[in-house]
Amino acid sequence: MTIRGGDTSRLRRINLVTTLRTVRSQGPLGLTDLAKGAALSRPTVEGLVEELLAAGWLRELPPESGQMGRPARLFAFHATGGHVLGIDIGSYTLRATVADLEGAVVAARDEQIAATAGRAERLAGLRTVIAAALEAAGLTADRIAAVCVGTTGVVTAEGVVKLSVALPEWTGLDLAGELRASFDCPVLVENDCNLAALAERWRGQAHSVDDLVFVLSGVRTGAGIVVGGKLLKGARGGAGEIGALPLVGWHRAPVHLTGFQGLPPGTPPRDAAAQVFAAARSGDPAAQWAIEQYARDLAEGIAALVLTVDPELVVLGGGVSRSGDVLLAPVRRHLDPFCLEPPVVVVSDLGEQAVVLGAVRRALDHVDARLYDFDAPLPKPLS
Repeated sequence: MTIRGGDTSRLRRINLVTTLRTVRSQGPLGLTDLAKGAALSRPTVEGLVEELLAAGWLRELPPESGQMGRPARLFAFHATGGHVLGIDIGSYTLRATVADLEGAVVAARDEQIAATAGRAERLAGLRTVIAAALEAAGLTADRIAAVCVGTTGVVTAEGVVKLSVALPEWTGLDLAGELRASFDCPVLVENDCNLAALAERWRGQAHSVDDLVFVLSGVRTGAGIVVGGKLLKGARGGAGEIGALPLVGWHRAPVHLTGFQGLPPGTPPRDAAAQVFAAARSGDPAAQWAIEQYARDLAEGIAALVLTVDPELVVLGGGVSRSGDVLLAPVRRHLDPFCLEPPVVVVSDLGEQAVVLGAVRRALDHVDARLYDFDAPLPKPLS
């Protein structure tokens, strides 16, 4: 068989990807171990390494001190060859996190904003927090390889917020378009619950779990679903929007917390859950009853999702993530009778960082997809 020029170029690209993946997963590595891990000959790997060094995707580590003879060359992935930006647009808080290409956070900033803020005010606050995070990281916008934004509501594949009931003047916003004016890189927009589910699978309670449901609950309730290790988004981005169905209790669940009579006067809705959980923890029977009703309504929507996708794990996050000791038992008690085989239910330990970390992960996935694309040229690092 004759190998055409295009075939040899693609084969070399495949070998470059194989070499790079091996270093990232097993490194730092010397040439012998790298050749073994990549299942390639040492001369082939040596040439590939030189190409990846010249391209800026690998770096050579300094030799270890005290070695006898000629020290072996060691190679590692150049994680700071680019950075990604993850953003969380919440009702009360705007967050921006900069991470390198291995996901290590190098800077993070947040800014409070009124829940009643309109589109212009929220976008202005968003630009402020992005600028602060980039400055803290010592980077400019042109050094970012990908941006991902998490927002409440149903989001189209093009990054338009098709529907949002939580943020004023947010429905119809071309959020991706607003940010593309500031960045040369791809800008991705995703539902916040979906991103939180990604974060849980990456660094949270659902680490490496392929089938899970993440329930974000507090002032509002929503869900992100992972099936077979991939986000389930649906044909129009509305998968998991169980709260839109009046037959389940998600639309009324938060009222049991925000309407609790024992709250101190003037308690903001976002702080209600923590106050009720604290009162229940101290033995207040009225607070315990409020949580019981909240758990019942929460379990109705969770049961609908469990019976649909049969997850291995359900993770409770959002404002309820500070409540594991008082919420888990009633949720399980109300959920189990609805399920053919009840899943494990846990409380997130990522707290308020779940969405922004999920945005970082989604941006990293986009960069990796380009880096490992056999049919495209090897991209250049940005630093």
